[in-house]
Amino acid sequence: MNTPASPPGAPDTAVLVPAAGRGERLGVGVPKALAELAGEPLLVHAVRRLARSRSVALIVVAAPPHALDDVRDLLKSTVGDVPLTVVAGGSSRQESVAAALVAVPVDLPIVLVHDAARPLTPPTLIDEVAAAVRAGHDAVVPALPVVDTIKRVDTAGTVVDTVDRSALRAVQTPQGFARDTLVAAHKAAGDTACDAACGTADQAATDDAALVERIGVAVHTVPGRTEALKVTTPFDLILAEALLASASGNAQ
Repeated sequence: MNTPASPPGAPDTAVLVPAAGRGERLGVGVPKALAELAGEPLLVHAVRRLARSRSVALIVVAAPPHALDDVRDLLKSTVGDVPLTVVAGGSSRQESVAAALVAVPVDLPIVLVHDAARPLTPPTLIDEVAAAVRAGHDAVVPALPVVDTIKRVDTAGTVVDTVDRSALRAVQTPQGFARDTLVAAHKAAGDTACDAACGTADQAATDDAALVERIGVAVHTVPGRTEALKVTTPFDLILAEALLASASGNAQ
């Protein structure tokens, strides 16, 4: 695989990290982003890898409103020389992304959105997504082929049909956007955190690519990474710990 070229001149990309979710399925009693993996919060692992990207000029974390100072203290030694801004997140992922987007200067043309719950995403993937936006795609997502057989079922749990998986992809983060495209998508969704004049919030989207799709923008895919898994359940946390331990062992 070709390594993407370094950004022209200074780094040109802001990364938004929505990290205000409660993470009830993980069952650890703290916001999911602050759940520990190998002795450090998931958020620390994720931000550390973002800071290693050659493209990233700014990281904006949308944190639980009651924990802003704690999150700043937690991350200040993680980001190195990369500027960090911590803002209050909202009650939904969409609101948190919109709040973080407000903090991005207009001179940064590329914006990535990354899940704090993907602690092992390699910096090379971050650079590849930014490079694809830089190359002219308004929206870019990392994607993996779906390997399981997919069944469509009705409300009673009865299989209706088997879905052709050849055209299906499991989408990861970071998702990358031309800044103006992401701003337009959030305004169209009616996020009051993004623009007080936007009106009532639209039905929440599960990712920002869905918001962009709604305004008619084509979304380009790049190959994802298996190690960029999302930690949602206790089993995912165990798997991430095993992957982290394996990577540490291989580095020795």
